[in-house]
Amino acid sequence: MKKMIDIEFGSHRYDELVELRYKVLLEPLGLKFLDSHRSQEAGYLHIGCIENLDDKLVGGLMMVPLDDKTIRLMQVAVDGKYQGEGVGRKMIEYALHRAHEAGYSVVIMHAMLNVIGFYEKLGFKQQGDIFEEGGVTFAKMVKKI
Repeated sequence: MKKMIDIEFGSHRYDELVELRYKVLLEPLGLKFLDSHRSQEAGYLHIGCIENLDDKLVGGLMMVPLDDKTIRLMQVAVDGKYQGEGVGRKMIEYALHRAHEAGYSVVIMHAMLNVIGFYEKLGFKQQGDIFEEGGVTFAKMVKKI
């Protein structure tokens, strides 16, 4: 059984989330996580998914406020052992709920091309042209909530 949680910036759980994001998202691309970026994340909403049986963090993401209406979904990461079990979908659904509760009406994200279909199934629509950022190709995805 898995449970969605909010993660407090600077907590032990936050450190676990940073490590998971690095392992799943950055390391395979040969990128580093710069500790100097941590302070920027203080005002973000951090969400995690834990395995109730052993309290292990198996997934996480962050949401970055852009303005009063728009929040950006970023760095959605699921431990490889748990991919395909619905963890990502449940985290996104929880994140959308939390964003709506906080008064946001639009969620945007930059999806790597291989996961566009996943986000389309969750109601996101591709907007604009494909673009490259840091050597990785993305599509901008938008969802009204």
